[in-house]
Amino acid sequence: MSYVLTLGTQVAWWGLVPVFKARLTAQERAALAFMSLKSMDRDDAVMTAEAALYAGAGQPQAPIFSFMDQANSWAAWAEPEEREAYCLAAFNRMAPARQAAFLEFVQRRACA
Repeated sequence: MSYVLTLGTQVAWWGLVPVFKARLTAQERAALAFMSLKSMDRDDAVMTAEAALYAGAGQPQAPIFSFMDQANSWAAWAEPEEREAYCLAAFNRMAPARQAAFLEFVQRRACA
């Protein structure tokens, strides 16, 4: 935890999620979340809780380096429902030949 506090980056903070899941029970994580929110001003606590519970990644933004780079970055922040919705919508808008190539690629990966 002190490592994350020292770094203070989003990547470092997100790295705590699997650690908390692996090392703390659901009850311990709930107590930590509750006490963290109680330590904040009410408006900040509400904003934080809403961001954690309701805010996904939003729509994908314009790429900085490449479309794949931006897509990977967006997918890391997106909620599962967001990823599935955008994946299906993008797949449905592909030309039939691209859909077939995509399905072949995904099936090849599933077999590996």
